[in-house]
Amino acid sequence: MPGTPAARRCIVSGLVQGVCFRAGTARRARELGIVGHARNLQDGTVEVLAIGPEPPLDVLCSWLEVGPPAARVERVEIERETVPASLPDSFSTG
Repeated sequence: MPGTPAARRCIVSGLVQGVCFRAGTARRARELGIVGHARNLQDGTVEVLAIGPEPPLDVLCSWLEVGPPAARVERVEIERETVPASLPDSFSTG
């Protein structure tokens, strides 16, 4: 991964489950060279852990505010995280 990686944990609220939100997030993250994951949480939100250089992270976080066409994003909470010592190989959904 070129550049110094940073990490963001994002909690996305709204109509974001069952509308291809995780798949769309993974596709966009991979295009940007970001690793991490997107997963559904029991409260109906989606958690996104994104790791990569700052500029692509900013682009992904902006994309999360809109999401794929069927999504209706109400809020995105973004927190800076410590970059894990062992980086994931790719961006996964689960």
